[in-house]
Amino acid sequence: MSEKIMMDVLQAVALFFLNPVFLATLLIAVAVGYFRVKRERRSFRVRLLPGWTELKRLVPESLGYALLLSLLICGAGLVVDPGWLVLFSATALVAILTFFFKWTSPVYFAGVATVGLLLLQRFSGDFTYRGWTPAAVDWSGDLTVTVPVLAGLFLIVEGFLISRHTTRYASPYLKETDRGLHAAVFQAKRIWLLPVLFLVPGDMISAYLPYWPQFTLGERAFSFIPVPVVIGFSQVARSVFPDALFPKMGQAVSWTGFAVVLIGISAIWMPILGWTGLAIGVICRAFLSILVAVRERRGRYVAAPRSAGVVIAGVLPDSPGEKMGLAPGECIRAVNGVPVSNEKELYDAIQINAAHCRLQVIDRDGEVRLMQQVLYRYDHHRLGVLVVR
Repeated sequence: MSEKIMMDVLQAVALFFLNPVFLATLLIAVAVGYFRVKRERRSFRVRLLPGWTELKRLVPESLGYALLLSLLICGAGLVVDPGWLVLFSATALVAILTFFFKWTSPVYFAGVATVGLLLLQRFSGDFTYRGWTPAAVDWSGDLTVTVPVLAGLFLIVEGFLISRHTTRYASPYLKETDRGLHAAVFQAKRIWLLPVLFLVPGDMISAYLPYWPQFTLGERAFSFIPVPVVIGFSQVARSVFPDALFPKMGQAVSWTGFAVVLIGISAIWMPILGWTGLAIGVICRAFLSILVAVRERRGRYVAAPRSAGVVIAGVLPDSPGEKMGLAPGECIRAVNGVPVSNEKELYDAIQINAAHCRLQVIDRDGEVRLMQQVLYRYDHHRLGVLVVR
């Protein structure tokens, strides 16, 4: 008996880790880090963060949210249709393989899965797979509440992830301006993997894994199934600094999610409101992405070269520059009393007195700051700043 239970558990774990979405997300995270490092080295001859950063942060940043979502889904009894869940995962897989992370929000997956299920019911209603058929889907039943509420919850989590875990990983690179100069722009391209426990009706799982956890309520049986949920985000900031832009975007996404959840709950009394809420979530999320992208394209570069001084595009972690509190967008006007206007002059001036390196910096607000940092032997070339050249 115990061996049978252990085998069922191992098979269930294998179902999660061999899920195409899980495997593809791992590969995509590695690829995103690889291309980011190549882009940074092409602009600055050095990378800002290691190439495995995206893979390393794939799950840890989102694991807490995944656990909370699983508790809410199971605790509230948000039962999802198995066919809808398969379409949701299939849409996510296709979306991440395109590398176009602007459209990898789970609310889009939910919308496409819903439309796909509707078309499947209309044109292939007699299709059957392991006891499931699209003809049995009730569009005014539990699905009316479950889908929009799930979409809203995913939006809330997406907003929190954007607010908390994008600014630090914004990758700077140089882009040619209309005047033929180079300015720094900042791209945040993140992907998160959430192992979420969903609740599906019937005994589809237990029919193949007899000891897989399930429960009954009245005459209905329910099973738990772990599914990897992917959340992607991509945005370029050029007219607003990342630490100002991305948190506001995250807040807007979260508030949209709260609204969708409330509308979804109201579907208990008026089913049509559930699908209205889902449509609102999809439209608002798309509108937000388009609005920010258009504004950033039309705005001026905030990290553009100046006639006097060296503009900072990025600061390497744990470097002397980070210890001095330097930030992207600030301008180093003088080093050890010597005015500088390019990267070579910057490091030549540092060597004058590396033991007590003194910088005159113009911050983002135009205020002058004086900073000093000891640079140890052989560290004069490692101030740790990426500059606009």
